[in-house]
Amino acid sequence: MEALFVSTGIVALAEIGDKTQLLAFILAARFRQPLPIILGILVATLANHALAGALGAWLPGLFEPTTLAWILAIGFLLMAGWMLIPDKFDENDAKLAKFGVFTTTLIAFFVAEMGDKTQIATVALAAQFQAFAQVVIGTTLGMMIANVPAVLLGDRISGTIPVRLVHAIAASIFAVLGVIALGRAIGWW
Repeated sequence: MEALFVSTGIVALAEIGDKTQLLAFILAARFRQPLPIILGILVATLANHALAGALGAWLPGLFEPTTLAWILAIGFLLMAGWMLIPDKFDENDAKLAKFGVFTTTLIAFFVAEMGDKTQIATVALAAQFQAFAQVVIGTTLGMMIANVPAVLLGDRISGTIPVRLVHAIAASIFAVLGVIALGRAIGWW
């Protein structure tokens, strides 16, 4: 359950102000059809995070535990720093309207999530917890917690969320995970 709860919480926080959340705002404003947008986000996230989770689940078999702990420690600490850098949205991520609302959302979200903070976090969390299903479900749930309100409420909530504070909290959680992994690498616990 820890893997599920940590994955859900950290991705929900990390997604606030992320480029994919900005994409959700834009798609909602452009199409004004929340259900196919939400379903597109869900399917794209499940596919993307399942691939990321599979990679994360595969990593422990490639490295001895101490080496993996060092990799995770460095990765989580870098993620903490990365969380403090605001995302920029590329308008090209939303220019697929000829495919319809669901398919446009699916393709745009899947592509936008490639190499994104939450995808990298999914890889690291799956490697850390070695709980593929719980991490993928948790990270997907975290994405939905952050993006469904963006689709449903759009501009009404975009200015009310203290993005810097939320990112600072997410960065702190990544830093704690980094310190825990560092403690394992050094042999503190």
